[in-house]
Amino acid sequence: MRKTSLTLFVLLISCLAAALDKQPNADYHARRVALSQKIGSGVVVMFASTEAEGQNNVYGYKPNDDFFYLTGWPEPGAAIVIAPQAAASDGQPARKYTEIIFLPGHNLSQERWTGPKLGPESPDARTLTGFDRVDTLDHLRDELVKILPQPRATVYSDLAGYREQSPATEPLAWLRRANAFPNYIRYEDVKPHLTAMRMVKDKGEQERIQHAADASVAAHLAAMHAMKPGVTEREIAALMQYEFEKRGCERPAYAPIVGAGFNSTVLHYSEDSGVVKDGDVVVLDVAGEYAGYAADITRTLPANGKFTARQREVYDIVLGAQKAAEAAFQAGKSKLTGSGSLYDVALAYINAHGKDMHGAPLGKYFIHGLGHQVGLEVHDADNRAPLDRGMVFTIEPGIYIPEEKLGVRIEDMYLVGADGKLVRLTEKLPQTADDVERTMSNR
Repeated sequence: MRKTSLTLFVLLISCLAAALDKQPNADYHARRVALSQKIGSGVVVMFASTEAEGQNNVYGYKPNDDFFYLTGWPEPGAAIVIAPQAAASDGQPARKYTEIIFLPGHNLSQERWTGPKLGPESPDARTLTGFDRVDTLDHLRDELVKILPQPRATVYSDLAGYREQSPATEPLAWLRRANAFPNYIRYEDVKPHLTAMRMVKDKGEQERIQHAADASVAAHLAAMHAMKPGVTEREIAALMQYEFEKRGCERPAYAPIVGAGFNSTVLHYSEDSGVVKDGDVVVLDVAGEYAGYAADITRTLPANGKFTARQREVYDIVLGAQKAAEAAFQAGKSKLTGSGSLYDVALAYINAHGKDMHGAPLGKYFIHGLGHQVGLEVHDADNRAPLDRGMVFTIEPGIYIPEEKLGVRIEDMYLVGADGKLVRLTEKLPQTADDVERTMSNR
């Protein structure tokens, strides 16, 4: 009976660990090795967020991005140590490449509420985590004392900024109190290294981002078919969330924005409480998250299925600005911000086409950036380097004219392919005013 219970427990843990569409363990191992090669003789010590830190009351626990990027591990409270291979020097013995994942001990009372968690004693722990060494979190201090060079060492971790907290804040403080570190230790933030790595998406990441994009495109198509005067913004938002979650997304990538009429001019409008009226345009900035990877898509629709002449004019200018930025893109050279950036190209296009009600250029109504990186976060890790192969980002010009109750944003997702050319990941979603109207008429 006891053996049967253990077997059922292991099977349940295996199902929970596999619930998220993780990449193969070898992909995460390769990232850990790559990180170890960037930090010299330092040692990486990182922590997963706890159940409380990563808890969303609606969608449940979500692991912090950097930890998940290195491990693919979806459960709370774990820690990892990564130590690069090092030759013997200055009295220090040689060290083989080392990576260990530390899992918290079982809290059976809590697990009755949150479900069973994997422990290091499980015979499947190495297979499920992808680590050669799996140990209990209680042994973290002792292992660090063995691994860290004496008397000087550099520890790389997720250090918090001024007046900020990170998953590493409390554990590092505890390790200091527990005398786990040598007499002199230097702390370095690991995030700059991980940011540079995360900006370039590997094949598995690209596939998961494409899945999120495809599911979100289906949600936008459903909204185009359902849009009509009298429908509520919340009804459209709920429909779209249903459609992308039906296709495997775990949660929205961000708070859905469905804004009609004046609300279309409010960039981060998130109340979604209005009623769509005849003659409105409706901005839909809605997308899902799949396997931890976000999509980000915006379309602007005419409430009754037909743009007015003025709405179409502004729509075409926004689309023209997006196409101008696409045409100006050069892999390894283009940036989204700064002098000579794709933003400048889009702004120049907007200023050169169309006027407001007072005869002024429309550029002053383009009040946000042109785009951003997309990945494990909807606004993903970015060190402002030029856009290059393997990067995924948005191009999203917009014009927002409150006095006309007219806001237009068109946002698509792009991958820089291996050949340096842009691949629009949202290719299946109508872009032109004619195509939008045609899709809406085909209900």
